[in-house]
Amino acid sequence: MAFAPGRNCHDAIKAILISVQKRSKYVLDADIRKCFDKISHSALLEKLGYSGGIREQIKQWLECGILDENVFSRTEEGAPQGGVISPLLANIALHGMETRIKDFVQTIPDVYPSGGPVNIRDRRASVSLIRYADDFVIMHHNKETVLACKEIITQFLDELGLSLSAEKTRVTHTLKLSAEETIEFDRDKPGFNFLGFTIRQFHSKYKSAHNGQGVPLGYRTLVVPSKEKIQKHMNAIKAIIHRGRNLSQKDLILKLNKVVTGWARYFALSDASSQSILQQLDFLMYLKLRKWGKATHKGSSKAASKLWQPIGSRKWVFGPVSGPFLKSYLEHADSIQEYVKVKGEASPYDGEDMYWATRKGQAPGVSKSVAKLLKAQKGRCSWCKLFFEEGDVLETDHIIPKSLGGPDKYDNLQLLHRHCHDEKTRIDGSLKNKEAS
Repeated sequence: MAFAPGRNCHDAIKAILISVQKRSKYVLDADIRKCFDKISHSALLEKLGYSGGIREQIKQWLECGILDENVFSRTEEGAPQGGVISPLLANIALHGMETRIKDFVQTIPDVYPSGGPVNIRDRRASVSLIRYADDFVIMHHNKETVLACKEIITQFLDELGLSLSAEKTRVTHTLKLSAEETIEFDRDKPGFNFLGFTIRQFHSKYKSAHNGQGVPLGYRTLVVPSKEKIQKHMNAIKAIIHRGRNLSQKDLILKLNKVVTGWARYFALSDASSQSILQQLDFLMYLKLRKWGKATHKGSSKAASKLWQPIGSRKWVFGPVSGPFLKSYLEHADSIQEYVKVKGEASPYDGEDMYWATRKGQAPGVSKSVAKLLKAQKGRCSWCKLFFEEGDVLETDHIIPKSLGGPDKYDNLQLLHRHCHDEKTRIDGSLKNKEAS
């Protein structure tokens, strides 16, 4: 869910992956038409459930109007985009979509692959709705169920004064579509785009997904940056390099690093590395920079080659001897398969400070230094290797004791259980050194 504390786009993408990686599914890839502009004020106020002064204050805020370049417009519907609480109000308005479709799907009889009837709990779990802001997908293994869910959601939105965008709403399948379905759903291939990623399954004998019994399913699920996002990014890189013909190498690198780092931090958390997308982007950027180098050195390839230097394990890095150096997309490479989605309905304000400090490196009830160590250690004690739990007494320890010359720096600190700290201190030689001094 967008705008919710502790959650981000990657949680939504991982939720989709979890939903489809064990079973291919039909997908309603939906978008709400002018969501922020069309929300019914009366329906929203009714859903908020407030009365008296709070209700009146929110009502006045919604109806206060917009002043844009000295032109005033009344707001008789919608929550102004850019408003401080508009995202929160939009989430409140759309809350309940998932419950509505699960309540519906649990009434539809279904059978397990073994032939037995599916119980109510598993029928509810068989359908997934993942929403981020006004974009959402509904997934189920039965096409008729997905189409029926579309009607349920259409009715849900109509109660709020909203509707689905006909242009941006499609039905597809994660793995395959029949020739008839391809025409019916106006899709030339399976898979769908969500939040800039393409999610699609491919028949494969290798790296195949497995069901709960460990049996290969014969396909694998891939999450990669969409072709549109890759092309848009490369156009931006090309424009920077083209406009940077009069820039120094250092200034060009600083401009490129901002764009490369921002894009890679978002899209590298996918299968982009295993599918060689990041490597291709590095190579394409190298070709453009080589052309830039020759142009700025009067066509001399020998002089232009000196713009690249060996750095560590990288033998061909764009940058002067004294730096800075151009970032590589591969520096950010990670797999969405390994990404850990935020659990359930957890919130940074639910009191589970250990969980949030480990996940985000910060939490309301944990000091910055301890939270930083929790995140670095992935929530485990460095001594016993067990996970820290709420209520555990934690202590900060110097890996190399200060009495033995260890520096009082972050790199020499670790977080331990109190009893683990006592055991470590007993055997690390620090007590003997103190006694000797």
